[in-house]
Amino acid sequence: MSRTTKTWRRKATVLGAGMAVAALALTACSGGGSSSNATTAAVSQADIDKAMTTPTNLTFWTWVPDIKNQVALFEKKYPAIKVDVVNVGQGAAHYQKMRSALQAGKGAPDVTQIEFQHVQSFALGDNLLDLTPYIPADTASKFVPWTWKQVQSTDGKKIWAVPQDSGPLGMLYREDILSKYNIEIPKTWDDFATAATALHTADPSTYLTNLPGNDMGQFAGMLWQIGAHPFGWDGDKNVTINVVSDEAKKLAQYWQGLIQDGVVSVDPDFNDAWYQGLSNGKYAAWAPAAAWAPVFLQGSAANTSGLWRAADSPQWPGVSSPVSGNWGGSTDAVVKSTKNPIAASQLALFINSDPESTLMFANKQFLFPTTVDTLANPEFTDQKPDFYGGQQVNKLFAQISTTVPEDFGWLPFMDYAYSAGEATVGKAIADKGDIVGALQAWQDKLVSYAKQQGFTVTTK
Repeated sequence: MSRTTKTWRRKATVLGAGMAVAALALTACSGGGSSSNATTAAVSQADIDKAMTTPTNLTFWTWVPDIKNQVALFEKKYPAIKVDVVNVGQGAAHYQKMRSALQAGKGAPDVTQIEFQHVQSFALGDNLLDLTPYIPADTASKFVPWTWKQVQSTDGKKIWAVPQDSGPLGMLYREDILSKYNIEIPKTWDDFATAATALHTADPSTYLTNLPGNDMGQFAGMLWQIGAHPFGWDGDKNVTINVVSDEAKKLAQYWQGLIQDGVVSVDPDFNDAWYQGLSNGKYAAWAPAAAWAPVFLQGSAANTSGLWRAADSPQWPGVSSPVSGNWGGSTDAVVKSTKNPIAASQLALFINSDPESTLMFANKQFLFPTTVDTLANPEFTDQKPDFYGGQQVNKLFAQISTTVPEDFGWLPFMDYAYSAGEATVGKAIADKGDIVGALQAWQDKLVSYAKQQGFTVTTK
């Protein structure tokens, strides 16, 4: 992959913490208004057939490279529909332009890409079309259950988007380094701590892994795995904020101990120094690592080809079967103001559920799949990349995807939540300080902000 292709995933699929404060105002989410074309009744197949054979122009905002290829499949099936694919920016730039267009009441696209953690913030502003009447009732069965839960309203009665890609958590590790020091692949997080200490003692220039302070997406994924429920929203004026739960404190205490013992590094990620650390053996593992990481690593540390392997994420005590979390992932949603809700909904559905389209996403653009069929397709799962010594890494992460819990929610202001988390928890990580205490500072910031925005806050 080119450097541009490598960095778009970080900015668009992973990075939520760096969103500009200017994009935070919840009032800017409103303005999309209700479309007279929207409906709550199921749309008949006859109406769909009519709409899909009527000459129509759609605008689609997305940052995915080469998505024109998936759109071409859609246009081939529906030649009357023409789609204008527009990249208005990645991460913060994309959302800022979305909010500006929605507030102005003009210039918004028909279909737009939105990361999992931001779907609810746009739903809050009544800007997203409920897709329930426009897609088949059995659509949910095509997707991994937890990814479908991510696009539903909190009461499960509305569908705000169609899942596009995800990032279930596993572990990537240097087999040569662990073998050199007779360190077994850690199965539990206790094993991981023991291995981290043994490795750094044997070679002070090497760390088992790196925990960055600038990546709340990864931290949220670890909260997900440990069973914390830090965020929640009832779809109206009530939010739940509990980043100081026992599970969250356990996670913070764990990493605080490793960091203060000096056996885990705290370098910022996705910069030149971090890439060099992956290439020169400073980090013997990337843990936890999302399912998009294996391909990313191949482009970032090409000189280490053949030395890496993949494994399940280490497990916390007390689990009867493996449990993972998720880091990254996005969806395609239809903006409520669209004048063509049927055609727009069919575009979002088609590119993310058609077998040829989703396999192309997986094998050409390296988006980790959310559809059950693609995750079981041998053309995806049976690949044996030389970079991982011929290991079927996709098959491993496909299995890991089935172990992600469904009950992890978000606040309708995750842009602020991530930036506040980076300023508190992230800073404590970077400073090798009191991460447990920083959780309380994060909690206080979130509660204060939520109340300022008019929400009623529950803290347990």
